[in-house]
This record gives sequence, C-alpha cells and structure tokens, in this order.
Amino acid sequence: MLDFKAVQAELYSGVISDVLDHLGYRHQTMSGDIRPVNAEMVVAGTVRPVLSVDVYRVRDDCYDQEIAFVDSLLTDDVVVACTNRSTRTGLWGELLSTAARARGARGCVTDGYVRDVRRIVQMGFPVFAAGMRPVDSKGRSIVFEYDTPVEVGGVPCTRGDVVFGDVDGVVVVPAAIAEQVIAEAVHKVRQESASRAALENGGYLRDVFNRYGVL
Repeated sequence: MLDFKAVQAELYSGVISDVLDHLGYRHQTMSGDIRPVNAEMVVAGTVRPVLSVDVYRVRDDCYDQEIAFVDSLLTDDVVVACTNRSTRTGLWGELLSTAARARGARGCVTDGYVRDVRRIVQMGFPVFAAGMRPVDSKGRSIVFEYDTPVEVGGVPCTRGDVVFGDVDGVVVVPAAIAEQVIAEAVHKVRQESASRAALENGGYLRDVFNRYGVL
C-alpha cells in the first residue's frame, strides 16, 4: 500500500511522467491548463472520479448527488472531477474542500472552474483547476454520477488509479502499475540527486549522464 505522504514529499510530476514514458504509457499527463490554485500545492492520492453535467434550470435535487459523493470520500482519495470543460459552473469551493478534508481526502483535480480560492489556499487543501469563477453550481450543473470512469485533461481516470499533481502539472498512474511506477520514480529521484551533485562539483554533463543515465 502506498504511503501518499511520502510520495508527495519525495516525488514530483516530471519524474513520474518520465517513468510512465519509459514503460510505454506516454499519454498520462493532463493538459497544461489544469493548474494548482497556488503554486506551492502538491497532491498525491487515489482517484475518486465524479462527473458533472450542465443544466439550465434550478432543480429540486440540485445538490443531492454532490452531497452523496462528498460524504462517501475516503482517506487518501483525490476528487477527480470531469465537467467536460464547462465554463458555466463553479463545481468546487471552500465548503466542499472542508468536507472532503474531514473525510480524509487529499485534494481535488477538475477540468472545470472553482471558487473560494482565497479560503482554499488559506486552508491548504490542494485544488487543481482549469480556471476560477465565483458562480455556484445551482441551476448550472449537477453531479450526474460518480465512481465511474471519466476523462479529465485528456487522460482517462478510473477509481483506484493514482494521481499526482504539482506546479508542473497532473499525472495519472493506472492502478495496475502504480506501485512499480512509484518505486522506479523514487529510484530515479535518487539518481538525479547524485547526478546533480556531480554536476555541481564541475562534472561534464556527458560524463555524468553516462554514469547515472538520467537527464
């Protein structure tokens, strides 16, 4: 079982992407417009997918599925929300972040817009989004379903996959290879540290690369 606090502390998105490339998984990085709302935010955990759809009237059940989803979150979950890139709605905000954190969730990644960003930053809950807009979802979107596969930022996401995000972007690791990828990423980070030390001591890039095999 992965220790996501350790993963978050030791790894970064680029090295995970490199390992996935090496293993032949070359399309696991979300589009570059999905950004942390604060550059210092890092998130690592297991995917909990949710799908919202646009609506054009205020429904009596406008929050029902949204509430059920957030209340079902578990320790180490990361909300991965597909809005099909809606620009109408603010699916995620401070109160949902507060409720999610209380359930043990580690963050939220969405291809849509979020709001209450100042409060989210203050509480330190990692949120990654395509934009910000101060509108509520009421009358603009509803949660249609959750725990079913979605696509966010061009990457298919299934419950139990591993998601990692930092200022460089968001990477999704298929569940079947997650432990292998994380182990290889940790090894690569340590090789990079040795390579960096050699370069700082005046080593030539070619010699250092030939020795450590990382760049």
